[in-house]
Amino acid sequence: MRITATVNGTTHQADDVWPGESLLFVLRERMGLPGSKNACEQGECGSCTVYLDGVPVCACLVAAGQADGRQIVTVEGLAAGGALHPVQQAFIDAGAVQCGFCTPGLLVAAHDLLARDPSPSEADVREALAGNLCRCTGYEKILDAVRLAAARLAAGPGGDGA
Repeated sequence: MRITATVNGTTHQADDVWPGESLLFVLRERMGLPGSKNACEQGECGSCTVYLDGVPVCACLVAAGQADGRQIVTVEGLAAGGALHPVQQAFIDAGAVQCGFCTPGLLVAAHDLLARDPSPSEADVREALAGNLCRCTGYEKILDAVRLAAARLAAGPGGDGA
């Protein structure tokens, strides 16, 4: 089957897709968007989190056929005009990126949280990231990055150089 979807604002098409292939496989291998990571293939780790019609989902659990005609935003789509999104920059600045497997899913989850709640409590941040597993950082720098992103987004453009 042919899958046509709007991915990161651009129409993408993949041919000869088996309907049972995961959206993650189609994004990475057929559409050339390797940002979302393939870690557990069971929806347990969150590394493959993307937006599907504005809702964060584990792309490894979405059958490719379900994505036909829909809007998808991957971690690559968070950046705009060649500039990283403040959430992406905050992860770099806070040292929250290590091996990189969990990072794409954490970025999408943090982006979603801050879009819904620009001033989340510590408990809200922990809850929003609970579906994303990291084996490297111990989470403290990840939490610091989300707090930093929230502060920068609240300050607005030019608020602190972000």
